[in-house]
Amino acid sequence: MRWTLRLGVIMGVLVIGAVVLFSVVNPPTTHTIWAERQRLGAVEHQWADLDAVAPVMVRAVVAAEDANFCRHWGFDMDAIRAAIASGADRGGSTISQQVVKNVYLWQDRSYIRKALEAILTPAVETLWSKRRIVEVYLNIAEFGEGVFGIDAAARHYFGVAPADLSAQQAALLAAVLPSPKKRSASNPSNAVSRRARAIRDGAATIRADGRAACFE
Repeated sequence: MRWTLRLGVIMGVLVIGAVVLFSVVNPPTTHTIWAERQRLGAVEHQWADLDAVAPVMVRAVVAAEDANFCRHWGFDMDAIRAAIASGADRGGSTISQQVVKNVYLWQDRSYIRKALEAILTPAVETLWSKRRIVEVYLNIAEFGEGVFGIDAAARHYFGVAPADLSAQQAALLAAVLPSPKKRSASNPSNAVSRRARAIRDGAATIRADGRAACFE
């Protein structure tokens, strides 16, 4: 029992240490980026501080992925209930949860991974600012095959720095999530174009009603 307790304490310290570390140090890679680099030989990935990203891009990705980002503590209970009620395979996963899964964990649907995500998400919400959470998200998100992070995505699809993205370009980039290998921001299908229009409307809405206040 004593060794079990000690092991639990050590694991807890390591976990909190990892959460604190990446609150100030940029994660060098993720499991997905590493795996794609091994598969492809190289990936496009360059870190961009949040201040170097156009505000329209930040609002677009929040509107697309987690409109209540500024109002929850890591879990959007309304979205979770809606996903359960609809039987959706995907839904209710917040930006904070996605950051935890990609930075600290791995890609599967095992109960172990979900349990660890449930433990780590409140820790990240407590020890990181909302700006830091969305900054890390924008830098590790996959926007296409071998294209990771908003800096690489802006340059790959539109030939501009992330600070120079227009509202339409931002909406198109957000619209390829969460299926970036099946969608294109520079050559959008009708479905992606429709989603981009909805995202632009959503981005304007969260700015107007204050749901963008925590990261602007």
